[in-house]
Amino acid sequence: MSKREEQSFHLFHLDATDDGSLLERALKKRLPEWSWGEIREAIRRRRIQVNGNLCLDQLRRVQGKDVIKVWKESLPKPIEASDIKIAYVDEFLVVVEKPAGVTSVRHFEERNLSQQRRQLQPTLEELVPFALMEHFQVRIPKEPPRKTKKSQVTPNHFLDQRKSLDAKLKRFAVVAVHRLDRDTSGLMIFARTPSVAQALGKAFKNHRVLRRYHALVHGHPESQTVDTILVRDRGDGRRGTRTEGHEEDPTQQRAITHLRPLEKIGPYSLIECQLETGRTHQIRIHLAESGHLLCGDSIYCRRLDGSTIADDSGAPRQALHSATLAFEHPITGIKHEFRMPWPADLHRWLNQLREQYASK
Repeated sequence: MSKREEQSFHLFHLDATDDGSLLERALKKRLPEWSWGEIREAIRRRRIQVNGNLCLDQLRRVQGKDVIKVWKESLPKPIEASDIKIAYVDEFLVVVEKPAGVTSVRHFEERNLSQQRRQLQPTLEELVPFALMEHFQVRIPKEPPRKTKKSQVTPNHFLDQRKSLDAKLKRFAVVAVHRLDRDTSGLMIFARTPSVAQALGKAFKNHRVLRRYHALVHGHPESQTVDTILVRDRGDGRRGTRTEGHEEDPTQQRAITHLRPLEKIGPYSLIECQLETGRTHQIRIHLAESGHLLCGDSIYCRRLDGSTIADDSGAPRQALHSATLAFEHPITGIKHEFRMPWPADLHRWLNQLREQYASK
C-alpha cells in the first residue's frame, strides 16, 4: 500500500467484540471524536467500505473479521441499470457484462431486507430487469414531482405507479445460475424462466459451461491444474484449502482450476484461469495458496499466521475478469460463445504497468 493511499483513508480491523454490531456503532467505537450525525453522514456520502465494498446501509451488521475503510473523499456512486451492457437476450435467458462494484445476488442473511434498504445497493440480479426494460424500451413508471397540484394526483396514484412497476419487473425477472464476486467484472448468464434456470444449473454442475477468466498475479506461474478441497474456515475465519489434520467439514467442496500463463509484465503475469468447478472465491484462493496472489486482492493477501503479502501493483481493484463464457442453449441447442475485453479501469492500469516495465 502506498503512502498516498494510506493518507486517503483510515483502516480499522474489527474484532470479536464487534460481532453482530451495527456498522455505525463499530465506527463510533473507533472514532469517538465523531458525532453520530457525522458517522451517518459519512455512510450516506459513500465514504465507508466494509471488506473493500462500498456500504450505504447504516443498519448493516458487521462481524469481528471485517475490515472497514473510512475514506476522506466520497467514492463513486453505486452501479445503476444503465451501467449494465446486455451481450445477448432472448425469451429464455440473458447474458450481461457485469461491472465491478456490484454484488451478483442478495446474500442469504439479507433476504428479509426492506425494499428501501435494498434500493440503497441493489444487486445485479435486481438491476438486470431494469436493464432489460431499457433494452426493450419499456417505459419505467416515475413518481410525479413533489410540487404538484392536488387535482393532478389521485389518492391512489403512488400505489398505482408501484403496481405498474412491479408488474413490469415481474415480466422481466431473472434467475441467477452462477455468481461473480462483487469486485470481479465480466460475463454472467441469467435465466428468464424457472425451467431454463434448472437446465442451466445442471449444465454448470456437469461442467458443460466454459468459463475462462483473465487475472494479473504476482510472480510467474507455470501452466498447472490446482485441485484442492475447500472449507469455509481454514482456521482464521476465511475460506481456504483443507490442511492436513483439519477435521472434515460437511460443507467442504472439491475445487479445480486450470492455470495458463499469457504474458509476463515485470514481476507480474497475465494468466488465464479456466474453472472446472465454481466454488466461492475459488480462483483467488488457489492463486494465493500457490504463491501467486491476485493483484488487488484485499482478503487473501493475509496469510493464515496473520502476516500480510505485500501488493505494490497499484491495482484499482482485484484484477480478475470473466473474459469468456460458452454454453449450449438449453432450449435451441445452439452453441454460444461470448468474449468481453478488460474493462476500462483495468485496461488503463495494465497498459501503465506494461509501459513501466518495458523500459526496464
